Amino acid sequence: MALLLKGARCIDPAVGLDAVSDVLVRDGVIVAVGEGLSLEKGVEVDLAGKVLVPGLVDMHVHLREPGQEYKEDIQSGGRAAARGGFTAVLAMPNTKPTIDNAAAVGFVVEKAAEVSRTRILVSGALTCGVKGESLTEMGDMVRGGAVAFTDDGRGVQDSGTMRRAMEYAKTFGVPVLSHCQLEDLVGSGVVNEGVASTRLGVAGWPAAGEEIQIARDIALSELTGCALHIQHITTAAGVALVRAAKAAGLPVTCEVTPHHLFLTEDDIDETYDTSLKMNPPLRTTADAKALAQALAEGTIDCIATDHAPHAAHEKALEFELAPFGTTGLETALALVLTELVATGALTWDALVERMAHAPRRILGCAPVTLAEGSVADLTVIDPELTWTVTREGFESKSANSAFIGRTLKGRASHVYVGGYASLDDGAVQ
Repeated sequence: MALLLKGARCIDPAVGLDAVSDVLVRDGVIVAVGEGLSLEKGVEVDLAGKVLVPGLVDMHVHLREPGQEYKEDIQSGGRAAARGGFTAVLAMPNTKPTIDNAAAVGFVVEKAAEVSRTRILVSGALTCGVKGESLTEMGDMVRGGAVAFTDDGRGVQDSGTMRRAMEYAKTFGVPVLSHCQLEDLVGSGVVNEGVASTRLGVAGWPAAGEEIQIARDIALSELTGCALHIQHITTAAGVALVRAAKAAGLPVTCEVTPHHLFLTEDDIDETYDTSLKMNPPLRTTADAKALAQALAEGTIDCIATDHAPHAAHEKALEFELAPFGTTGLETALALVLTELVATGALTWDALVERMAHAPRRILGCAPVTLAEGSVADLTVIDPELTWTVTREGFESKSANSAFIGRTLKGRASHVYVGGYASLDDGAVQ
């Protein structure tokens, strides 16, 4: 198939490109980037006024399949990803049953190939059943297609177990993604410990419950030489730990979610809106500002959604009983454009680095660039489109978004995976 994308502003810091250009694609590969390109036979798309970038990647997504398909499944999650502008996502392993063996990895890989044009990458569990006890057969899972390992949803509590997991992961050349949560400190906490927990009269979740484990896992990364990625970092002190690790030359990276950037504990009021119940919880305004600065400067490597769909009846429970999490695939790009790019807090180059290049680099995936010879995984953005987040507007099976009612500016209009459209003029294919 031949495809000519005409007249978009093409941005890719990896190749020093920021110019209005045409992109010619044949058989899923970019064959030319430049002005005045033509196509004798194929599909031509006018993208004047749009921005074209390497395809976005979300390296933290809960697709819920196998076992909880009533919340989300591989097909609906892939559609939600396309609607949000993503060409690839990394599926977390804390499904039911857990993705903790090669057969489970193979199931996701094969199912994704059948039902989703979005590239579905798979992470395997570090420990069997994400119980933090016995290690999984990592080698088998790597051979089956796993690209990373994590017990996301829980932190590995035992330091010796985490050390051994990191030693094995290093042997297989894959990163460990760490959900940093000391359960003996966090306990039954549901909101940030401090002003919010006192005001709302609910159990608090201390920042130290996250930060101590970040410090421990950085020390284990230094001990083992394993690449460590800190998931959904939320505090200024946590960022300082990562900054120091990077300065020491350690193989440490981290991610931040849109909800921890653009919401704080102050947004949780006496209505006890469970869409604002997160793991880890929303932190202080000072923390959110520190996260945004760290993202802009590059201490935080990437933006990841921690897309966590839940059924309406589950989020309708009392605040203490409702599950943690918010959906994020369909709002992340627009939130970043509205809150950071439009305000000048983040450049377009930085957006591409944090949402396209860094996730691939961390996961050891082949790079995607706007250059001849690259696979044609592409995201096209309409930077002027203004829209409002509504419950009825999601491709996801679940609508537990923390941003319902928010008016945003900018949204993906087209997404191409291997040269084929998964999103065409706003319609999921």
